[in-house]
Amino acid sequence: MQRSTFSDVTYNWVIGLLAGLAILILVAPVVIVIATSFTTSQTLRFPPPDLSLRWYRELFDTTRSAQIHVAAGNSLWVAAIATLVGMVLSVLAALAITRVSRPSAKLLEASFLSPLVLPTLSYGLAALMFFSVLGIRPSLNLLIAGHLVVIAPFIFRTTLASLTQLDPALLEASANLGASKFYGFRRVTLPLIAPGIAAGCFLAFISSMDNVPVSLFLSNARTGMLPIRMWGMMESTLDVRIAAIAGVMIVFTVTLMLMMERVAGFSRRMR
Repeated sequence: MQRSTFSDVTYNWVIGLLAGLAILILVAPVVIVIATSFTTSQTLRFPPPDLSLRWYRELFDTTRSAQIHVAAGNSLWVAAIATLVGMVLSVLAALAITRVSRPSAKLLEASFLSPLVLPTLSYGLAALMFFSVLGIRPSLNLLIAGHLVVIAPFIFRTTLASLTQLDPALLEASANLGASKFYGFRRVTLPLIAPGIAAGCFLAFISSMDNVPVSLFLSNARTGMLPIRMWGMMESTLDVRIAAIAGVMIVFTVTLMLMMERVAGFSRRMR
């Protein structure tokens, strides 16, 4: 058995220390927010003087938190529809690009991914000016269109990555056995790229729920979104319900991650 040298031990300690520090930086703010959401104080303060479910009860009160509920419903609706439409368009685009070997395919791929490098604040302002020139007023449909542009590349990228790892021999064998292109897509291609599509949809949905720049420019008082509502509460009153909303969103995101793991089994595929 080979003995570990001093440099190996030092390297392991340094890497472990850096990894622990990174985890601490990522997890500590989440723990602080969750702990603050259980406070009995009237203001956002940490550590909480005592623990209580008071702010969660107020958050779920349909009378006191009606505007928050409306904003949360708008965010869920916009994120769900934008993700659904983005999934269909992105899968079709990825399928088309992988079947074309011409240089124009690379140009189309770069064009489809360009919203990832475009500052969302600039895009939000540009979208507002564009739709204003067309005379289109802010609405949930306008928000869906705005969010679609910035979240579709997530689905497109993960789907394209899954398609590039797909063995062409599987489709050739399916065609040799008499299967049509649609049948081969439905029974061979789609099941194999489904984890990539699911991962992209998860990233797109979370990105839409958390999007501030596009929602800020394309929404109004009637189409308020949850991040904008939280921002307004932070600026005006420092309402402790903000921490409760953050706690609910953290639990919601973790639940979605567990569901994704249950459905797609990402950890098993990485072994």
